[in-house]
Amino acid sequence: MGRIWRGLRLGMKSLLLHKLRSGLTVLGIVFGVAAVISMLSIAEGTARVAREQIRALGATNIIIRSVKPSEENQASGGNRPAMILNYGLKYSDFDRIVETIPTIKKVLPIREIRKQIRRGALTVEGRVVGTTEEYADFNLRQIQKGRFLTASDNEKYENFAVCRRRNGQNLFPYEDPIGQSIKLGSDYYTVVGVTRERESSAGIGGSLAAQDYNRDVYIPLNTCKLRFGERIIDNRSGSRQAEETQLTQITVQVGSMDEVLPTVPLIEAAYEPYHPKKDVEKTVPYDLLLQAEKQARQFTIILGTIAAISLLVGGIGIMNIMLATVTERTREIGIRRALGAKRP
Repeated sequence: MGRIWRGLRLGMKSLLLHKLRSGLTVLGIVFGVAAVISMLSIAEGTARVAREQIRALGATNIIIRSVKPSEENQASGGNRPAMILNYGLKYSDFDRIVETIPTIKKVLPIREIRKQIRRGALTVEGRVVGTTEEYADFNLRQIQKGRFLTASDNEKYENFAVCRRRNGQNLFPYEDPIGQSIKLGSDYYTVVGVTRERESSAGIGGSLAAQDYNRDVYIPLNTCKLRFGERIIDNRSGSRQAEETQLTQITVQVGSMDEVLPTVPLIEAAYEPYHPKKDVEKTVPYDLLLQAEKQARQFTIILGTIAAISLLVGGIGIMNIMLATVTERTREIGIRRALGAKRP
């Protein structure tokens, strides 16, 4: 113990005799280690955000969306482009998917329409979402006040609506929106619930467009079908465009992640023969999750390599300082050995 204590005391004395050199050495170690930790933390944080966005879509979900076909695809359908563009998912597609695919646990139909949401003189540009009571579970919607839509609302064609929190604040700045009326199109709807605010989703992998959910209003799907129909006429800048779409999206949920990939070709076989215009696209969050994890590993390796190089450069600097210190004390060490000093 005495020898160890003597060595520590001699080392501390040497460090204090060269304060600047010792400080630079410590800084080299600190910055090198901090670079490794920081870069690996950035890589892991970025990867986690991407994974959470994809998991929010549901790892056991398969999303099928209507997309407006290009003029080339419209022509490939066998017809010339019409005044009314009919495209996208049909109720028959929904029924076919439900009836023919055994691995399906739940199916959620959705119809989205861009509409102004009005309450007296107040107006909000938003989106009407016709759906069923399972929408909240599929998309992790949390209710702040009131309730979400129920199966009874859909069966009875009720004029009920559930607003996003931001819509409620804009349309009812000083009142409780529950029980109040809002106007969608030419009809009035009673607000039965308000959901919590949710961050907008970023476009993921080019296969799912970014969406702002905070201006949505949810109404029963049967009510949406009855009140708005299937044909949307848009008058802008003197031009008139008409589109006809029955369903905007169908979200299919299977029992486990192991069933996702075997179910995908079955779903494709259920809708692809009936859509030669390529007006339907699918998104598989499970595939996106695997891709994101692969990219995250590559990103971590790259940043880890850069950090390791930084640490190596810092280590080389420390080695140079130590070598210079030993070189300076060569004569001192020789004199100590000549006087009988032994190796520690």
